[in-house]
Amino acid sequence: MAADAKRPKREADGAPGGADEPLQTFLRWCGEVRLKLSDKVYLSKERTVAEYGMLAKEDIEQGHVLFSIPRNALLHQGTSTTKKVLEEEKGCLESSSGWVPLLLALMYEYTCAESHWKPYLSLWPDFRKLDHPMFWSKEERERLLKGTGIPEAVDTDLTNIQKEYNDTVLPFMRSHPELWDPERHSLELYQSLVAFVMAYSFQEPVEDEDEDDDDENEVPNPPMMVPMADMLNHVCNHNANLEYTPDCLKMVAVRPIRKGEEIFNTYGQMANWQLLHMYGFTEPFPTNSNDTADIKTSTVYTAAVQETQSEAEQHHLVEKWKMLCEMEMVGEKGVFVFGKNGSLTDTELYTTLKVLCMSKEEFKELQANEGWQEDDGNDEDSKMVQALSLEGLPALAPEWKRLLHVAANLTMDQYLEDMDSDCRLLEEPGALAKLSPRERNALNVRLGQKSILHHLQQLTQHRTA
Repeated sequence: MAADAKRPKREADGAPGGADEPLQTFLRWCGEVRLKLSDKVYLSKERTVAEYGMLAKEDIEQGHVLFSIPRNALLHQGTSTTKKVLEEEKGCLESSSGWVPLLLALMYEYTCAESHWKPYLSLWPDFRKLDHPMFWSKEERERLLKGTGIPEAVDTDLTNIQKEYNDTVLPFMRSHPELWDPERHSLELYQSLVAFVMAYSFQEPVEDEDEDDDDENEVPNPPMMVPMADMLNHVCNHNANLEYTPDCLKMVAVRPIRKGEEIFNTYGQMANWQLLHMYGFTEPFPTNSNDTADIKTSTVYTAAVQETQSEAEQHHLVEKWKMLCEMEMVGEKGVFVFGKNGSLTDTELYTTLKVLCMSKEEFKELQANEGWQEDDGNDEDSKMVQALSLEGLPALAPEWKRLLHVAANLTMDQYLEDMDSDCRLLEEPGALAKLSPRERNALNVRLGQKSILHHLQQLTQHRTA
């Protein structure tokens, strides 16, 4: 399968013959803000996987600084023209996303003709060309992505965006008509900028001041826009990485890069469904080593219900599930996650299978003890990891395998097309070429998930001697 675009291509800007005035204006601006670009690299739309990209002019050694950008050239609420009012009234801008101050700053800067950031923001004349599923029609999302979890995630996103805009952003803008105009700074623009932040922003890691602190209590840094860094495309097998220092941010080569090779950053270990949802692109199947498939905890419960044979067993199952909820192993919207090497939610899945498959006597003992004692520490963790790995799954107890097998079957049934139909699109000559970019991205997502589920089905199927 040919390499797919990492971000949607745009038609070339500027005059014929390779001239790109927005890019040249941006590069001049980079010089003015003291962004230092290595002489060994250049930006181009040619020979890159998508849109703009960075390529090597000559061989580059590991550790070479590809560019550095001073912190005052980053775009966020603390560097925007609107920083004073955003800081003074930040208490009324709190939201579940934490993005409202940045989005207000972006709305102002994007629509201000005299903005200091205009040369940077002019590289994106139409955010809808990012092609996130939130810009697809509901019918398209259901037809192409049913079963992947993306349609539900997008519906939640759109509901939250509208609520955030109406409840927080709109009242704030109306109280500052000298900076914002609700007609100009509309819900549509706000939604587009949410997609822009999803696709191009960076979050600086939180410094570990105390190793004993609970990671769950850490407050993440707010997102920020990093000019130049967002020009690099993504692959999981990247050759560059962004480093943070007190004075600047640096993009550094993490391995030798040959002349003519494209320079790639990474957005983290992300499955194709996450890449499409957050960034509007996918890696071609089967190259994304980080692909995952989810089985809803409610689906495992449904599978367990199907295995019961009497009302007494169903009542017993309800009691088991209640205990698993109290133990926080399962939940209404919970999922068990599988990667290419097995389960990625070992503790939750192992505990769930163990409890659901207990005899009445074993479960009564568990209830009497109010759960079991935490023992064996790392040994128990290793046992769970091994049991739910690709090597360990075939050796699970028959009732555990049966439960997993039924749950995998039920999950596969959620897709509109079976796996064979999707595979034929890859195998039949010319079939792939006829697909639109959206159809190809959706295919990559579906096949990434289905291949993992199909493998799980094979490993857990009943085999007679």
